[in-house]
Amino acid sequence: MADAEARKVIEMGYGGNERLAMNMGPQHPSAHGVFRAILTLEGETVVGVDAVIGYLHRCHEKLGESLTYVQYPSIASKTDYVAAMTAELAYVAAVEKVGKIEVPKRAQYLRVLAAELQRIASHCLWLGTWCLDMGGALGGGATVFLYCIREREGVLDLFEALTGARLLYGFHQVGGVRYDVPAGWTQNVRETLDLIDSRVDEYEAMLEGNAFFLVRTQGVGTISRELAMDVGISGPLIRGSGVNYDVRRAEPYSSYEDFDFKVPVETAGDCYARYRVRMQEFRESIKICRQVLDGLPEGPISSRPGVKSVGQVRVAKGEGYTRVEGARGEIGAYIVADGGPKPYRLKWRGASFSNLSILPHILIGTKVADVVAIMGSVDPVFGEVDR
Repeated sequence: MADAEARKVIEMGYGGNERLAMNMGPQHPSAHGVFRAILTLEGETVVGVDAVIGYLHRCHEKLGESLTYVQYPSIASKTDYVAAMTAELAYVAAVEKVGKIEVPKRAQYLRVLAAELQRIASHCLWLGTWCLDMGGALGGGATVFLYCIREREGVLDLFEALTGARLLYGFHQVGGVRYDVPAGWTQNVRETLDLIDSRVDEYEAMLEGNAFFLVRTQGVGTISRELAMDVGISGPLIRGSGVNYDVRRAEPYSSYEDFDFKVPVETAGDCYARYRVRMQEFRESIKICRQVLDGLPEGPISSRPGVKSVGQVRVAKGEGYTRVEGARGEIGAYIVADGGPKPYRLKWRGASFSNLSILPHILIGTKVADVVAIMGSVDPVFGEVDR
């Protein structure tokens, strides 16, 4: 083992107890990607954590400076590849802010619809994999996983009909969206939403009456309100700790101010509270999607004509930062434009990267089995961490 901490495999701890340095990852199913946690243990208790990232680094910010405004949205989707629609939106919104580019109302509504469908799909994958992580104790974690993947497939079917892709879409473009809705698509969306709405009730009945699930999540991995604000986490994590903060409310974008929805907040700050926030977000996203479909305006889907070359879209000199509310929290893009067809500088704020910094604060004193439950409740995607 190359690291000094890992070389000291066994040393004497306080009170004569043995201390063991154990690697969790970088290849580990519960790590949700290539994440390495060097855990220092006394028996089954975690007394030290050294988080190691960087195994998946892909130079996204440099790619953003070498690819044009037309090309990069499809690359932005590869940061948070579980919620690609939202990652694309953060980038094009930043370009539009710097270039003072207007977006037609229909395109804004379609962006909201895509973002909320993506939130539903992302939460389905999160819930399923999280229960699978804890599945041995739950006595049915694999069942929940298969149910959630079943519902996620329904949303991916909608995305495939809209864009031709199921994971990385290239739907958003500077000035609007690339595709309008095909015939019959909105009715399919309504039917899928109705189905998922009923299935969320089923998930809750399965889990919240399960004593093992409650023991594994309640009082585990508690993040206090003060710690959440000091570390700078966002999304379901900070709302699970009693902080009523959502970018869609704090700084509405893409016509979110037109829609009526609640921001779910829980105060316990534990794994169960984060679970409850996301379960409520399922229903709020469904509510927003239905409002979009009811009020979808007519008109163009882009404020500019189609391009004939990838360098055709240029942005005047300037700089700006935009942020959107992704499934894992705040996604931000900071762009410096020099008047050319591509940014001079791009800086990306990934929600998973910021949220992951909470782990060393809350893993100390927990059991090894709790590490799996806590990390799953954080819901990191490592394309967004090692960007």
